[in-house]
Amino acid sequence: MPEVDSKGPVENRCYTLTHSDFTGKLFLSVGLNFDKKAISGLYTRLMRDEVLAEWLKDKNDYSLHIYCHVSGGIILGTAGWRDSIFRRELPLVLKCFCKGDKALFDANPKLGDSPIFVHFNSSKTKYKKVEQWGTPKDYL
Repeated sequence: MPEVDSKGPVENRCYTLTHSDFTGKLFLSVGLNFDKKAISGLYTRLMRDEVLAEWLKDKNDYSLHIYCHVSGGIILGTAGWRDSIFRRELPLVLKCFCKGDKALFDANPKLGDSPIFVHFNSSKTKYKKVEQWGTPKDYL
């Protein structure tokens, strides 16, 4: 993955969070692109339980965008079931992103006040939503 360090860059900084159903361990990759290797395995492509995130800049302000795949394509589980799991685990996921890149927030304290937008991606209108989930300071 292209290099990033604790200070930046912030814009287009990407996070890929995966986990092992066998060990329960979480794995976070940080780079200038999403970690395609981490999400390209057959099991991961079927489960689609990875969570992606990226920093986007609008004029002078940054926002952190989180992407959860609720439904669409060939995946295991109904949209309602997957939506409830993502929502239940989202506080832990947001802590992983924020604490896993804490050095970035230490080097750029203003980022702690940036809004977090969670994109629940779904082929079903009922579950396709974008919601604000606080700021990184809420999860550090």
